[in-house]
Amino acid sequence: MKFHIPLAIITSLILGACASEPTGIKQDVQSAKHEQHADKKAYCADLHTSPAIECSDTVTATFDDKGALWLAWVVRDHIYVQSSADKGASFSAPVAVNTESEAIAAHGEYRPKIKLDAQGNIYLTWTQNLEKRHTGHIRFSRSADGGKSFSKPVTVNDNPDVIGHRFDALTVGKNGEIFVAWLDARDKEKAKAAKQEFAGTAVYYAWSDNGGKSFYPNKVVAPHSCECCRLGVEIDADNLPVVLWRHVYDGNIRDHALVKFKDWQTPGPIQRVSEENWKIDACPHHGPALSIAANGVYHSVWFSGAADKQGLFYGHSKDGGLSYSPAYRFGNQGAKHPNVLAQGEQVTVVWSEFDGSHNLLQLIKSTDGGLSWSQPEVVGKTAESADDAFLLGDGENVYLSWQTAQGYQFKPI
Repeated sequence: MKFHIPLAIITSLILGACASEPTGIKQDVQSAKHEQHADKKAYCADLHTSPAIECSDTVTATFDDKGALWLAWVVRDHIYVQSSADKGASFSAPVAVNTESEAIAAHGEYRPKIKLDAQGNIYLTWTQNLEKRHTGHIRFSRSADGGKSFSKPVTVNDNPDVIGHRFDALTVGKNGEIFVAWLDARDKEKAKAAKQEFAGTAVYYAWSDNGGKSFYPNKVVAPHSCECCRLGVEIDADNLPVVLWRHVYDGNIRDHALVKFKDWQTPGPIQRVSEENWKIDACPHHGPALSIAANGVYHSVWFSGAADKQGLFYGHSKDGGLSYSPAYRFGNQGAKHPNVLAQGEQVTVVWSEFDGSHNLLQLIKSTDGGLSWSQPEVVGKTAESADDAFLLGDGENVYLSWQTAQGYQFKPI
């Protein structure tokens, strides 16, 4: 079943896609654009209208083992899931995950996560906003019937305090293991109560080996993480989790660190990934991204604001994170939020830039496992607001997933 978009929104999307207008009618077209955007805003604010993906600020996408595309997005305190069997040409009708509304963080580096296992079971996590600022719970729901219905959401963090449990990350192992990591303030709060110093927060995790029916008790991956940056979480070739995050080193240095698990119950030692030595007494809201190739090579991208090493960086590790290649710098002034995807020796990186009038998506590719790179090319452009861009692969092709004010874009690149 195809999802039908209201006429006002369709008109807005068409107008937004126009590259140029004849000089004589440019002002009229611009006025029409403003009117249509106002119609869209009114439509999205109307509680009686059906939920539409165009009304969401963030969209998260993933492929299942059969090549079907799945989306998760938030409108009016509900998460919705859709699927596409034709690579985004048409979508199923949206299905609500949480039947009862709750405050869901869905902006910037916050967003619901969606993954599927080999049997087609669907798993979702998200951050539920609580009444105090910078507080939240990590929530989880699953579907065992192909997305027709979802379980009642449960809270994954076993610390119930109204403190920070935020910025969730989700991945699924080869045998259906469910791994959830997040930033957790419980240790910081304990230190505060004892009148002790505690830099940053901590990375915590929980996992399930029964399809999400229950989770093992929460454990710490590492203390002293940055407070508000996304995590990079992937499954290694040996079917064990790997977590990448912005760490708080001595002296308030906020570079990146990685942990490779020894087994599902045991995090390994902390390995340093980046050494820009960015000293900042704040969280920059720029988390890293991680992709692990089938050959076990880790490919990582991140942002640094260090005075002498400012910009976006790429590095790879061929020994499970024990050492990293020299960092490759890319992007222009204002480049942000890189994402990386590795499929064999092909590595693709996409990021956002602002050229003064437009949000641009820039892309580089490597065909030799990250040893050399192509020149940047623009693969997306909008004068409107836009979400971060993400890369997906179906084993053969690489696709771009990007939510903008003009609508959701999914295309091969």
